[in-house]
Amino acid sequence: MTKAVLLLALVASTAHGQITLKSPAWNELPERDRQVLAPLQSDWGNMDAQRKQKWLGLAKRYPTLRPDEQQRIQTQMQEWSRLTPDQRNAARERYKSLKALPPEKKSEVREKWQEYQSLPPDKKRELAAKPPPVPSKPSGGARTPARPSATPGPVAPAPVPAAPVPAPAPAK
Repeated sequence: MTKAVLLLALVASTAHGQITLKSPAWNELPERDRQVLAPLQSDWGNMDAQRKQKWLGLAKRYPTLRPDEQQRIQTQMQEWSRLTPDQRNAARERYKSLKALPPEKKSEVREKWQEYQSLPPDKKRELAAKPPPVPSKPSGGARTPARPSATPGPVAPAPVPAAPVPAPAPAK
């Protein structure tokens, strides 16, 4: 009898500790969310529940964003939807490594990114045509890109970008 109670308690606590994320199908989304997330429609069925929840969170915040922020997000989603799965994975990995940088390195990368953003379009195309430099073996920690990529944010078309995606809403 005691074993049965113990087993029941164990099963109950295990079930209670599990968090399951809702993974709605595209046609189950409210119309306003489908409008905001329209660039992702063709990929929606292949996304895991965690990614869907991330995008749904953005769709919920979307109406509170300024028009320029809404436009930026729409553009990024469109560009992201054009990336191949390999390019998306590379962008995610790059984002993770940049996020892991110490604050001083993040500032350095941010400055380089701002320099790149101020370049004229022809110079950006020239840089995009060049193969990226082969990074030297890091002495420890995450790598810092030698130069920004030729396209902004990880939602841009090939080549896969070297800079992180700006957060949908500024974090303070």
